[in-house]
Parts: sequence; structure tokens; C-alpha cells
Amino acid sequence: MSSESGVKTFREAGGLWEGHDVMEVASPQGYEANPELVLDFYNQRRRQLFEVEPNSAHIDLAKLEKHYRISIVTQNVDDLHERAGSTNVLHLHGELLKVRSSYDESDIQEWKTDLILGDLCANGYQLRPHIVWFGEDVPLINKAINICETADILVIIGTSMQVYPAAGLMHYIQEGTPIFYVDPNPALSNKGNVTVISKPATIGVKQMINTYF
Repeated sequence: MSSESGVKTFREAGGLWEGHDVMEVASPQGYEANPELVLDFYNQRRRQLFEVEPNSAHIDLAKLEKHYRISIVTQNVDDLHERAGSTNVLHLHGELLKVRSSYDESDIQEWKTDLILGDLCANGYQLRPHIVWFGEDVPLINKAINICETADILVIIGTSMQVYPAAGLMHYIQEGTPIFYVDPNPALSNKGNVTVISKPATIGVKQMINTYF
């Protein structure tokens, strides 16, 4: 969804993210082994957010709120949906512009500058990126499931359908609920209630809205 805004994703480079193996920079083991590397990696990602803008797909989804009750469940950790105007966004895998205590995961703070070793929470514990790393629980998954269970329409945009539990959310919709899947390399096919639009998000979302909404 955000790659067309210039936000790089690790799957574009065969498992490398900005030259790093994802397990080095997106796992508890990687953080324990080299916390400075991990903090620097996310500092770079955070700085990059101030250099990119929402693309037309973000904006088109935000505009849909004028006519529909929209809930966005995103695996992306940027704030581009919010900056485009969407008001109901659930960040399944965390947010780059927030940090949390390594002691109390409910102690979450807004954070727009670099995070370094020695930045502590009020209880004296190191702050870490507010990101769900590989191997960690996904705290908001039940809220995401509830959104899917009550959805009249499910739209899936720009995902490989390989990262769980997010990839399993489509199985929680009510039987017969229409599914629109926008992706240039779709992992689903047109079948039953699934309509596939094999286009990048900026093209496919607009086509979907113009054709079906």
C-alpha cells in the first residue's frame, strides 16, 4: 500500500530490508543481539516518513469515508493513512511514530525523533520501537477479527497473504461477504465472492471504487 509512496518493504528484496536480513532488525533475538543496530534501523525508517507523502490509494480510501463506514486494518507501520484523512485505522504491527517501554508494553509514547540506548520510560527501562516483531504476539488481532466479522465488504490491498495472523483475517468474514483483492501479483484468484484486481494500489483502488462503489 505504501510502497508507491516510496516506503520500502522487505519483500521487494527477497527478505532483505534496506540490506538487512529481517530477523536481524525485526525480531526479539535481533534486538537482544544488537540493540543499537535495531534502533538505528527504525530511526532511519522514522526519518524516511517525513520525506514521503500519502499516495492516491491512501487518499481514495479516505474519501470513501464520506459515503461508507470504513475501518482500515493495516500491516504497515507508517502514518500515511492518517495523513491522507482516514480516521479509523488499526495498526496491526505497530507504529513507527510511537515507542514503548521494554518493561510495560502498555506504556506507549508518541516519538518523532531518533530513539537511542539510554532513552528510558518513567520506570527506568529502555524504550523500544512500538513494532510487533516476528515471533511476538499481535495484541490487536482480536480487534481486527471483530472488524472482519462485522464487515459488509472486505477489501484486501497490496499484501502477499503470507504473514500470519493477518493473512487469516479474511476467514472471519460472514459467509458470502464480497471480497475485493487489489494486488499486482495476487495470491488469490477470482472465485466465488472474490474479485481480483491485478493492479498496483494507486490504480487498482481507483478502478475498484469507480467500478463497484
